[in-house]
Amino acid sequence: MSQAVLAAARSLLGARLGHGEVVVRITEVEAYDGANDPASHAYRGETARNAVMFGPPDHLYVYFTYGMHWCANVVCGADGDPAAVLLRAGAVESGLDLARARRGGIRDRDLARGPARLCQALGITGEHNGVDLRGGSALVLTPAELPPDHVLSGPRVGVSTAADRPWRFWITDEPTVSVYRPAKARTR
Repeated sequence: MSQAVLAAARSLLGARLGHGEVVVRITEVEAYDGANDPASHAYRGETARNAVMFGPPDHLYVYFTYGMHWCANVVCGADGDPAAVLLRAGAVESGLDLARARRGGIRDRDLARGPARLCQALGITGEHNGVDLRGGSALVLTPAELPPDHVLSGPRVGVSTAADRPWRFWITDEPTVSVYRPAKARTR
């Protein structure tokens, strides 16, 4: 296990991700440790879908899930080390009207509550896969000015493999954090 991906996950809490006028403060994340983590998209090696995870760091890995939602991860491993952190939830701090329009009339606390909702509120789609978050693109990640005072950790949401790993991190008492739901066994 790489302690670096866990440290990177914690460091993203309180960071701000901006896309145009919408800025979201990150309140919940999940760590995925590539070849060391059977729940990671990179566990079985590099593919066309997950190539961004293999480096360089500070790029956005965006993927489509359930045939309808975009989700985004910040790549945090060195070149060749496919560690990444899923952005699970956030609080919209600016561009509230645009985020509301994108999300269709739900409560403000729910605008970016969950990884797909976060991407929708920010307008992140597959065209953003691989963008450099350090500047020079429409998406910019700004580190937290101060780390959150209280961070909790627990099992990741919706994974059936390595589900016992407490690699989900969130800011304590933050209303935008998603509800924990364990994975359901697939039936055939």
